[in-house]
This record gives sequence, C-alpha cells and structure tokens, in this order.
Amino acid sequence: MGQIDDLPPLREVIRAHDLGARKSLGQNFLLDLNLTSRIARAAGPLEDVTAVEVGPGPGGLTRALLAEGAKRVLAVERDERCLPALAEISAAYPDRLQVLAEDALKVDWKAHLNGPAVLVANLPYNIATPLFIGWLQSETWPPFWRSATLMFQREVAERIVAAPGSKTYGRLSVMAGWRTEARLLFDIPARAFTPPPKVVSSVVHLVPRSDAEDVSPKLLERVTAAAFGQRRKMLRSSLKSLAADAAGLIAAAGLDPTARAEEIPVAGFIALARALEKEGAGGLNTATP
Repeated sequence: MGQIDDLPPLREVIRAHDLGARKSLGQNFLLDLNLTSRIARAAGPLEDVTAVEVGPGPGGLTRALLAEGAKRVLAVERDERCLPALAEISAAYPDRLQVLAEDALKVDWKAHLNGPAVLVANLPYNIATPLFIGWLQSETWPPFWRSATLMFQREVAERIVAAPGSKTYGRLSVMAGWRTEARLLFDIPARAFTPPPKVVSSVVHLVPRSDAEDVSPKLLERVTAAAFGQRRKMLRSSLKSLAADAAGLIAAAGLDPTARAEEIPVAGFIALARALEKEGAGGLNTATP
C-alpha cells in the first residue's frame, strides 16, 4: 500500500512540528501507514460510526481511519504540540475530525457522541490499563461503544484475552471476560514505532456482551484484587482480607476453598462479588453453629 492520502509522510509532519515523542506521556508514534490502515480495517465497517481515538499524536491512525471511510473521528490528545498537525488533517477531511485537547481519563464520552461509536486507538502506554478498566466498568451496559480495537503492550494484551488456568489469567482477564468477547488479532514489532519501545505491541479486538451478568464493578474489582493479589495461595487464605468469614463467603459462591485464583472462571468471581454484596447487606450468614 502506498500513500493513503495527499498529506505529507508522517516523518515530515513530525519534523515540521518538532514532535519528539515524550516518555512522560507514554508516546510511541506508529509511522507505518500500512500498519495504521490494517488497524483501521480491523475495526470493521466505519462508514456509519464515530471512531474514538485516544492519543493520536501526529495522526497516523487518524488519517487511516478517515481514509478507510470513518463517518467521523473523535480524537483526544492532551499534548498541545500535536494540535497543529491534527488541524492539518482536519482541513484535509472537512467536518469529519473533532479534536479534544483533554485528558482522556476525564472525558465525558457521551457528551461528545451522537450515534454509534467504536474505539480504535494506539493507547498511550502510561494510561492504557486505567483507561481500559474505566471503559469496562461503565455504569450502563452495553456501553457507548459497539466494539474496541486497541493496541497494548503484548503482556497486557495477553492478560486481557487469557483463559482460566493460564499463567497470564488475572484481574484484567476477569474484567474483560465479564463484559466482552476479546481476541488478540496481531502483533506490531517495536521497530515500527518512533522511538522503538522495549516491548512488542499487540492489537486486541473486543465486542461488548449484551448478556453480561449484572454485578457491581467495584465489588468484582475487590474480589479479583484480593484473589490475584496472593494468587499462589488458596482462596481460603487469599480472601481473608475481604471478610471475617472467608469460608462462608467462598461457600456462598459455591467455590472450592482450596482452589487458587487462576483456576476460578469469570462466573466464579461474579458469584464471589454477589456473595460479598449480600454479606455487606447482612444477607450472608456468618454465625457459627
């Protein structure tokens, strides 16, 4: 694939606007437009949706999304140095690119959206996990996005898609498995970025589950934090920080007290969260006979 539009090559854009990547912002710019186009295509048909992008930087993925036919792109970029480069893209695609110069962790997404949206982003490394968790913990479900095509460090991507019983199965796996169907699409080598990170990156595609179990995100986060915080210990030990009667909590969830966190399926953690909620409401009998 050659040049995807009439705008200058990304290296020229970076040079013209003096956009050296900043480690403090978790920036690693993906300059290969073949790869940015591949990511945009992985998001599926874009003609009737707003593509939400976080951390566009000089706009490589932004340009790919627009070239691939996105009805609209909502790009959130807190680095003001990048705004002139993004303004040039906006001028080339009139009325199709909106740039928010804000912190993505604080954006009220629904206030800027009217109609279906997809998440497509090379997430800045330093906010990727908290931003992703925030999207998963939305108070309303299904969420504002119909799919998410996101790039993470490979080790984070592996945790997101991990199944029970694997060494990478953990808190992220449970939260993602609770509300989405997630799959790892492809890797992107470090050499494709400027500057090259020390890790391989991976693109993950997620689709919200319409049948996700109704449970408190905060309580689910608490039980997974406790269980995986001491993942080598049996539940009867690792969950002592959650309840005075950990055994009663585990029994109420229908789980084996000698099992370890990595052996518990997503449904088991949901059962634990519900049992913890009942205990807080006085519904779990912790009295000894």
